[in-house]
This record gives sequence, C-alpha cells and structure tokens, in this order.
Amino acid sequence: MLPGATPNTGLGAGMKDIARQAWPVLVASWAGVAFGLIDTAMGGHASALDLQVMALATSIYVTVFVGLMGVIHALIPILAQHYGGGRHAEVGRLWGQGLWLAIGLCVVGAVFLLLPDLWLSVTGGLEPEVRSGVTTYLRALVLALPAALAFRTIYAFATAVSRPRTVMIINVGSLAFKLFFNWVFMFGKLGAPAMGAAGAGLSTAVVSWLMLAAGIWSVTHDPWYRRFQPRLGRPNWRDQAELLRLGIPMGGSYLIEVCAFTFMALLAARDGMFVTGAHQIMANLAALCYMIPMALGVATASLTAQAIGASNLTLARLNGRAGVWLVVGAALTTALAIVLGRDAILALYTDDPQVAAAAAMLLMLLPFFHVTDALQCIACYLLRAYKVAVAPLLMQIVALTGVGLLGGWWLGFGPGQFILAGPIHHFIPGAPVGTTTLWIMASVGLLLSASLLFVWYGHVVRRYARNAGAA
Repeated sequence: MLPGATPNTGLGAGMKDIARQAWPVLVASWAGVAFGLIDTAMGGHASALDLQVMALATSIYVTVFVGLMGVIHALIPILAQHYGGGRHAEVGRLWGQGLWLAIGLCVVGAVFLLLPDLWLSVTGGLEPEVRSGVTTYLRALVLALPAALAFRTIYAFATAVSRPRTVMIINVGSLAFKLFFNWVFMFGKLGAPAMGAAGAGLSTAVVSWLMLAAGIWSVTHDPWYRRFQPRLGRPNWRDQAELLRLGIPMGGSYLIEVCAFTFMALLAARDGMFVTGAHQIMANLAALCYMIPMALGVATASLTAQAIGASNLTLARLNGRAGVWLVVGAALTTALAIVLGRDAILALYTDDPQVAAAAAMLLMLLPFFHVTDALQCIACYLLRAYKVAVAPLLMQIVALTGVGLLGGWWLGFGPGQFILAGPIHHFIPGAPVGTTTLWIMASVGLLLSASLLFVWYGHVVRRYARNAGAA
C-alpha cells in the first residue's frame, strides 16, 4: 500500500508490516557478514601470515567504512519522509545527491586507508612482512571503497521506499562471485598470480563494483523505480548540508559502537591468548545476534519516517510501538536460545578446551548484553526516523564510551579492579575478571543509553504532536 493511504490499523498489522520489510534486510546483512567469513576461512588455507594480515587490515577498513556508511544512511529517513509524502521526484533527486556525498566521502576514507602506519602504531612491533601485507591489502580496499559507499546509497534508497529485496538479492548473489574471485586471486588460478591476503582485498574490490553495477541497473531499469526518476544531477550544496547535518552525528554513532568493540578486544588481550579467543567468540556472536534488532530497527524507522512524511503521526507512533514490541520479543527469544544452546554454539566455534571454558563463562553474560543492545538499537532507529541524531550521539558518548568502555577499563584493569573481582568470582567462579568486567560494564552502558534514548524519543514524539496541534 502506498504511504499516505489509509493504513491497516492495530498493533498486529504494524508488526506484520515491519516483519515483512525486516527479513530481507536481515538476510542481506547476514550475506554481508559472510564476506568476512569467506576471507577468514580461505585465508586460513593460504597461510598464518595471510590470516594475520587480513585480521588487521579488515579491522581498519571496517572502522573507516562503518563511520562513512553511517553518514550515507542519513538518506534513509530523508528519502522515506519524501516517499511517505508522495514526493517521488524528490526521492530520485536526493538519491543522486547521496551519490555525490558518497564520492566526497571516498576521498576522506582513502586518506585513512592509505596511512596504515597511523593505525598499526598502536599494535607495537610487527614483522615487516605483516606491515607490507596490510599496506597492500588496504590499497586494494581503497579500490573497493567508492563502489561500497555508492552501493550504500542504493541500500538506503531501497530501504526508504520499502523495497529491501533489491539489496537482498544482490548481496546473496554476490557471495558466489566473492568465492570465485577469492579462489582466483588468493591462490593464483586461471593464470592470475597467487596474491594471498592481497588477493582477498582485490576480490572485494571487483565484487563491490559488480554489486554497484547491479544496484544501479536495478534502480534505473526496474519499472517500479521509474516513478522516482532516479538521476545523478549536479551537486546541490544545500542538499549536501542537509545530508551532512544528519549524517555526521549518525556516522559518529556508528563509529562509537564499532570502536567500543575494537578497544574491548585490545583490552581483553591483556588476559591472555585463551581469553582473547573467548572474547572473539563472544564478540562474533553478539554481532550476529545484533543483526536481528538492527533489521527490525531499519524496517521500523523506514515505515515510521514514511508515516511522518505523510503527516500521519498516529501511524508513526503505532509503528514505533510495534517495532519496540517486535524487538523485545525477538531479543528475549534470542537470549533464551543462547542459554539453551550454549554448548552447541561453543562446539561450532572451537575445539580448544581452554578457549571453550573461558567462552562458556563469558557467554553467561551474552543474553543480558544482547537484550540491552537490542533496546538501544531500536531506540536509535526510532529517533533517526524523526531525523534526530545529535542528542542520541551525545547520550551514546556518555553511556557507551564513558560508562561502558572507560568504566570497564577502570573496574577491570585500572585502579578499581578490586571492586567487582569478588562478586565476579562468587557468581562466575574462575571467570577472567578484566574481560568479564568489560562485558558487564558494556551491558550497563547499553542499558543507560537505551533508557536515555527512550526518554528523548518520548520527548520528540510529544513535540511533534504539539506542533501538529498548533498547526
């Protein structure tokens, strides 16, 4: 049904609409994660050096890419509100402005990727061949960055107009190409030189451009998109300013979350090799679980923004409530699955008994972490639907960085480490105090962030209602 028309009423109808739009987003996200899994699995068959190079280079690339991607995702609420208001030509025009923004952001990203020593200086001493490998890998990913960022504009476009299957089909189909080009470039097949880790980077670049080509073809040839008249046009500085005004705090929010995980991993390394492995298992599971509330959040924000654009604030509030209930239900179900399936999950990740023992203790914290993470996620996306991003960023800085990360360091590895040591040993005997504290404080930070964000969301909803009444 076209936004602005008489909607299906009721919480159940809203939940059904959100779920219908969320599942393609979820499948597309899991397909994106599979890129990293393919590189890791194939890198392990190349050499230990290649695996180390990919781990370092990928973490650098992801940090840069996620921050820039968050800026581009400002397109989602902006396009969705125009779509909800029936302003189709504006949707197509602003998508073109998003492409110009992606091109500009590529220059920023390339600078950071071409300065690997800036990143590697925090790791201490590295073998020259590792530094050389990381440099070569990142140069290949510089070639991928323009296509990857431009493709996020297509993701934003498709999501904003409730057409997420477009991206899902491209993401899933790209997995076969990723496997093929990894095989060719990493292992030197079909006459290509064996490039190892650098070959995985080159493969990512090739596949990223193929995905962009498929995405552009979809929005320019699919008759359904014709109503929007998608076009590049000339750069409009007023439009760019609007995108940056919303996009910069959104990108900062994305960056805070990914950096928190990065620094947690660096701190967890102080507890030794086995705890580091256990932490990585925990972090990977947390990321996989997060994609469920993220998909529901994206769908909720898109439908809520469409309702706002149609000046239907009642439907906007209804979609918000439906999204929250869906996320809460999904988070509790996921938490229960983690509790019941802990042993089976660990068997999939490791055969090392010491890593498994450490991971089993950390996984006791994952259900609570996931529920708080899910609540914070849906609150963020609801505020983005109303084009509110600065206040949430400030709240996340205080809650996630101040309370979560710095609090975790202070209580786990700093002067206050004796405070939680006793309770941790009592409730989780044998657990590594430092890393366990990091996860506890991260959960506390997420809970505080979610609480602050929901309070602010209520304030924003009431403000919109007052403004509508005054009009």
